[in-house]
Amino acid sequence: MPFSQTSQISAIGGWIEALAPQSVLDIGVGMGQYGFLLRQRLEALNLFKVEGDRGWQQPKDQWRIVIDGIEGCAGYMTPVHDWAYTHMMLGEALQLLKTIETGRYELAIAIDILEHFDKDLGAQLLKEMQRVSSRAALISTPKEFIPQEVPANPYENHRSLWSYEDLHASGFGEVIPNQESWVTAWRA
Repeated sequence: MPFSQTSQISAIGGWIEALAPQSVLDIGVGMGQYGFLLRQRLEALNLFKVEGDRGWQQPKDQWRIVIDGIEGCAGYMTPVHDWAYTHMMLGEALQLLKTIETGRYELAIAIDILEHFDKDLGAQLLKEMQRVSSRAALISTPKEFIPQEVPANPYENHRSLWSYEDLHASGFGEVIPNQESWVTAWRA
């Protein structure tokens, strides 16, 4: 589905706020909930860094934080995407990631999309996230396999289950506690 588990939002948001990246790539944005939340919070953090800065309330052309997104389903695009994201890329995530220069973003996130890849392609996704990130990458994926077939959008089909050992072997060993999902991070 084009949104993620609500139980992980606070933990992911807090982890990202502590990192305070100036540039973020959100892979598999869905309905744009993380772009929206990060735009508000990361721009607001600048309020405390620059006197007179109105943070996220400033016009879009004055925002300091770059939040770009990748989405495979054009039908998910809404005004939220236009507001929250600096730039949206539509298409298959792995193909688009390969066009992005190494270290372009301080942080890459993929929230609840890893399970939509088979294991080989998922491992490639994790490597590409590390390649395009100069500081960190964060993913979340369910701890249990939840069958899901969406004929209208095959990108939504669930194809794999990832264990902590799988994620750790790919460099994503830092765990952000969550009961329903593995939320793990890699740091450069």
